[in-house]
Amino acid sequence: MIYLDNAATSFPKPPKVYSEVLRCMENYAANPGRSSHDMAIEASSKIMDTRQELSEFFNIPDLLNIVFTCNATQSLNIGIKGILKPGDHVISTVIEHNSVLRPLNYLSKKGITFTLLGVDKNGYLNINNLKKEIRGNTKAIIINHTSNVLGTIQDIRLIGQIAKDSGIVFMVDASQSAGVISIDVERDNIDLLAFPGHKGLYGPQGTGGLYIREGVELDSFIQGGTGSESFSMNQPDFLPDRFESGTLNTPGIAGLYEGIRFIRKVGIENIRKHEIMLVEYLVEELSKLSYINIYGGCDYKNRGAVVSLNIDNVDVSEVGELLNKHKIAVRTGFHCAPLIHNIIGTSKRGTVRISPGYFNNLEDIEELIKALIYIHEKRPFL
Repeated sequence: MIYLDNAATSFPKPPKVYSEVLRCMENYAANPGRSSHDMAIEASSKIMDTRQELSEFFNIPDLLNIVFTCNATQSLNIGIKGILKPGDHVISTVIEHNSVLRPLNYLSKKGITFTLLGVDKNGYLNINNLKKEIRGNTKAIIINHTSNVLGTIQDIRLIGQIAKDSGIVFMVDASQSAGVISIDVERDNIDLLAFPGHKGLYGPQGTGGLYIREGVELDSFIQGGTGSESFSMNQPDFLPDRFESGTLNTPGIAGLYEGIRFIRKVGIENIRKHEIMLVEYLVEELSKLSYINIYGGCDYKNRGAVVSLNIDNVDVSEVGELLNKHKIAVRTGFHCAPLIHNIIGTSKRGTVRISPGYFNNLEDIEELIKALIYIHEKRPFL
């Protein structure tokens, strides 16, 4: 199978990710922070080591301000529902994923208001429009760093400075950028950073995290056992325990540790360079075919490794089905980001999304292009 669905979950993972998950399961998959025996101590150490790796990776001053979650969706829900109160106003965009849009819609029925800024056909936000929407009760700005539909990369450093100057909480959804594009919470003035472990960080599914800047107060999202202050019926109010009730996914976090170390060894710049080389080649070759419509811009410095397209007169679901028969994995549909399709003109059909990763090569892209040509010409695959 040629796997080109890395925007959903990266595959394959670096070999050490698999081996460390298995080693954990076989040797130290005990409850971290709950017991004093050797297995529990090793589990706790691995959890702490992974926090350390993440803190260095994102330039987070205090590793205890990193909360482990199941995925970026959970991280976004913790941040959004924890920071907003009735009467608050929040600014976001129409290019956001449903993991932002749905919590905002839910909270709008409980007294918060939100503004969704428009973007151009390539997915870019107008900074002046953002500034105009800031109100006296604006509590937060929530931005998708890289679009999972168009690959658009927003200028989070500039937006972060605007938020800081205005005394507004700045939350970044790094679902498509963590592990591929440099993120520095200090440089970019990020107050809340939500990231998945299973995409660009090469961890297993069921892993993710939320960085909470010191001084940003969030309501407790879940209550339960933490291994700390067990004599009290009150949830601990310190990080990360405030948001880490229940048994952590130690095997998954152990795999995430190795994923981050792999990125640091290869170099995030080299990973991004390779992925953009594949995207640039794909777009260049597909642009020669008049029956293929490509969405998004060609500014590769500000574009992630995501290409959305359509083939004239062929339904996206049929394209996906035929590519699967040709052993090529892509995603079709609306990609859980419904509003952007109104802007790019695909609200009735969605798109075929191609998302190459570091472990793909030019041969994979050439096979994809050949398959797309066959589909248009209704020729059988060779």
